[in-house]
Amino acid sequence: MREKNKNNISNTLFHWHNFRLTLVFEGVIVGLLSGLLVVLYRFLLEETGILSKNIYFYLTRHHWLIPVWLIILLVIGYILGILIKKEPMISGSGIPQVEGVLLRRLRMNWWKVIIGKFIGGVLSIGAGLSLGREGPSVQIGAAVGQGFSRTFKRIKIEEKYLITSGASAGLAAAFNAPLAGVIFALEEVHKNFSPLVLLSAMSASLTADFVSKKFFGLKPVFNFNRLSVLPLNFYLYLILLGIIIGICGVFFNRTLLKTQDMYAKQKWLPAQFRLLLPLLVAGFLGLLLPQVLGGGHELIVSLVEDGFTLKVLIILLVVKFLFTMLSYGSGAPGGIFLPLLVIGALTGNIYGNILVKAFHINNEYVNNFIILAMAGYFTAIVKAPITGSILITEMTGSFQHLLALSVVSITSYITADILRSQPIYESLLEKFLQRNSNNEFVGDNNQCVILEVAVYLGTVLDGKRIKDINWPQHCLLVGVKRGEKEIIPKGDTTICAGDYLIVLTNEENAAKVKEELLQMASKSIISK
Repeated sequence: MREKNKNNISNTLFHWHNFRLTLVFEGVIVGLLSGLLVVLYRFLLEETGILSKNIYFYLTRHHWLIPVWLIILLVIGYILGILIKKEPMISGSGIPQVEGVLLRRLRMNWWKVIIGKFIGGVLSIGAGLSLGREGPSVQIGAAVGQGFSRTFKRIKIEEKYLITSGASAGLAAAFNAPLAGVIFALEEVHKNFSPLVLLSAMSASLTADFVSKKFFGLKPVFNFNRLSVLPLNFYLYLILLGIIIGICGVFFNRTLLKTQDMYAKQKWLPAQFRLLLPLLVAGFLGLLLPQVLGGGHELIVSLVEDGFTLKVLIILLVVKFLFTMLSYGSGAPGGIFLPLLVIGALTGNIYGNILVKAFHINNEYVNNFIILAMAGYFTAIVKAPITGSILITEMTGSFQHLLALSVVSITSYITADILRSQPIYESLLEKFLQRNSNNEFVGDNNQCVILEVAVYLGTVLDGKRIKDINWPQHCLLVGVKRGEKEIIPKGDTTICAGDYLIVLTNEENAAKVKEELLQMASKSIISK
């Protein structure tokens, strides 16, 4: 009987007012578990990357073994296809799936996702596909959070925060970027500043980052030495860079979505065989242009340390872009964070070299454009400028370039917005929902959940009394948070910008109610 009433109204409300401190401690545990798993994941990816490099080095001297290696790649592709067919939630980045779970539009089997994503990610990235580790790390962390909740039988609202904590921890451990992990949860996953998300995500991210640094050291992911601060009179170049990067980011998004559509239209090719094509291409590229294999971490480092001619940079950019489209479009388990950062870095390097040749700027500033273009490209694609700036700042280990990063990021964001480009993860989630109806979330009408919705300045709710608002059906406003104060709602209570509405509903209607509330809380009066 006690278990049956775990998510009834009184128990749900009781936990809402008493679990802030609990979330911090649970965030630490989820961060520790997620950090250990992601560290193991990173370690295996590094080892398989070294093994792959040695294999291709050996194949260049023993050509008769090339057909054997291609057969091995085909077998890996078939195994990956079977894994994805059995558990569609492990396909692609994993970040859209996590957002779908938090929006109550998808259901996730946590232990299947952890096992499938872990094995699938190691196989696909280790085999050379142009995919990143961050998406799988985020999804693995989110699954750990859900697993913790299910194991210890937490209530539904608590589970959502634990999933978010795990996702933040996964990103923090993947890139040694704890602040980016927190901001990612606020800006991209929840799209509002929630104190509860902040508490749980920060405790998890810091713990996971500690674990990661304990194994991989205190150095940032990209240890760029001797970077000069860009002079202020160069900032016109930054605005132009932001515009170019914004346009390139829009092209990246649209091409990626069209590539997925092209794969889906090939009815003659069963889904479990789609990965064979990119893996065969990976086999040939490993012999001809091995720099484009995998996520591309070493390629970014080589841009700074070694440098390439303009012709080689253009070739690398085109091949890396096309190979990323081919790899991700197939549905292979792997993210786009690192590949898109590589493409941004190559674009920035080309831009910097052109400025050197055309305007005779000092060659020492070329590396700055590499870093700035990475942040701008991320922003244009993901539509998360704060996360992009903080992520690149933490990955490079220098806050001296924060102003320049912000200028490029906001310029690329505005450019992408003018071109009506949607955030890539929202677009990918919609496509995933269209093609995987079996994974849609079905709620229980007898279980209660609490929704937290932020009210934005100048929207239709701002300044209105509660009794004057046409509230969605099947929900009850049970509280209004205003700073540290919690207001018991009455008919004459006026809602202000910055308030957090605490709404009670049942699990079956939660997704629809939240969507309606978000529209009301963010819809501008001007656009009404």
